[in-house]
Amino acid sequence: MVRIEEKQGTIVPSSMPQQQNPLQQLQAKFKEVENGFRAWLSKQPLPVEATVVTTTGAAQGAAIGALMGTLTNDISSSLQTPPQASLNPQAMASFKQAQALSGGPLVQARNFAVMTAVNAGISCVMKRLRGKEDVQSSMAAAFGSGAMFSLVSGMGGPNQAANAVTSGLFFALVQGGLFQLGKKFSQPPVEDVNYYRTRSMLNSLGLQNYEKNFKKGLLTDSTLPLLTDSALRDVKIPPGPRLLILDHIQRDPVLKEKQGHRG
Repeated sequence: MVRIEEKQGTIVPSSMPQQQNPLQQLQAKFKEVENGFRAWLSKQPLPVEATVVTTTGAAQGAAIGALMGTLTNDISSSLQTPPQASLNPQAMASFKQAQALSGGPLVQARNFAVMTAVNAGISCVMKRLRGKEDVQSSMAAAFGSGAMFSLVSGMGGPNQAANAVTSGLFFALVQGGLFQLGKKFSQPPVEDVNYYRTRSMLNSLGLQNYEKNFKKGLLTDSTLPLLTDSALRDVKIPPGPRLLILDHIQRDPVLKEKQGHRG
């Protein structure tokens, strides 16, 4: 219950219940349902999981294809068959490819539904059988989806089998490259073990910006006990930071002990 207070002739609620953003609530609920569905699906037999994933992929692909077909405004209807196309297989193949890539909503929905369904199904089976999702599984799924897209869309022309293999290989190579690129950028940079103590020292002194100077001069952790003012000057470290670094080395018992052994 909200208590009402009167202040200078104005009625002000003493407390207001804080309402959450409906959009955030909807997103949180959707995420919860999605995670629960994935957890349930992972416990099902392989045929059940593959069927569900393939069907879901087909639905998503159909929606994307229908949207693309709508945006292109069914360009395929304006394409006229060349008069001598029946006498020229190469021209007919080019015409078929143009039709496949510019079809209306229903055509594109069918093409993309097949492509995404095959990709999702193969990925699901490969992941369950191999226990991991790697570049080989990704390329195998892309090959299957590319080959099926070529066959269903009619891009193959008169030599459908050969063109299906070619399309599958193209899809696989592109997907493999994208997978490796994404993996490279998603991984955190590998920490250089040769500068672990150096990095710790510079961070404690607030001089972390000079780590690149150490690396440029190849001044690694093993050279810390040997550092001199001239060595730090050679890597273009200003006088103030040089004094702090040298003082830290003199106060560090481990580094000081190594200096004694070397002396």
